[in-house]
Amino acid sequence: MKQYLSLVQEIFDNGIQKTDRTGTGTISIFGAQRKYDLQEGFPLVTTKKTLFDAIIRELLWFLRGSTNINDGLKEYTRIWNDWADENGDLGPIYGKQWVAWEKFEKQADGSFKMSTINQIQQAIDLIKNKPDSRRIIVSAWNPADLPRMALMPCHAFFQFNVMGDRLDLQLYQRSADIALGVPFNIASYSALLMMVAQECNLTPGVFVHTLGDVHIYLNHVDGLKEQLKRTPHPLPQLKITKKPFWDLKFEDFELQNYVHDEAIKFPIAV
Repeated sequence: MKQYLSLVQEIFDNGIQKTDRTGTGTISIFGAQRKYDLQEGFPLVTTKKTLFDAIIRELLWFLRGSTNINDGLKEYTRIWNDWADENGDLGPIYGKQWVAWEKFEKQADGSFKMSTINQIQQAIDLIKNKPDSRRIIVSAWNPADLPRMALMPCHAFFQFNVMGDRLDLQLYQRSADIALGVPFNIASYSALLMMVAQECNLTPGVFVHTLGDVHIYLNHVDGLKEQLKRTPHPLPQLKITKKPFWDLKFEDFELQNYVHDEAIKFPIAV
């Protein structure tokens, strides 16, 4: 994961200090990109322990369209706890937009009926039937729903691209917490790429991570400087059971040969 460490170093070298929504303060740069070739291994950060189980559980939670932490997430990870309301609800965040984007269709009598769009399934259908399309996009950024979201989407939209028998995925992330969020985002979208590639009988290719404001929170500086002193280990491998996309469960993901350094604790900026 030299790409990740080089991004951390780039922020230290070129970033400027800024205020932010949380009041913590950041060192930030704007506009960065890193590429991860999945044929070289699964891109899970090795210079600290990264909670792979939580990454997969959150991804599958999104794919179920879930927006409440009590729906099979809270008992496994605290990722979203600080943003949920007293009932565990987060509003129409990622899962809602990915698989149940609301739309209204005009009926013959002039009335309107609400239905939903499963953007993930639409993307899979395009990959299978129109692989040369440049419109294989999934968006979580729904302006009409933003005020009701506990946290506006950081990883805002992503695009699939078929190159021969290879499937690539590019994510645009408007805001990126380099210490806590980015390692999760890299692994989560790489796993999603592998899942979709398997469903479409393609080889998982390159995950392209494009970032807007990528930042180091000021209370993460010491931990990241420690991490930069460490030498990356060989990448692990991820094995996914061969079964239909929507049937995949947590037990169908097996991380192999994950060698990592000890964990580094970073406080969450809420």
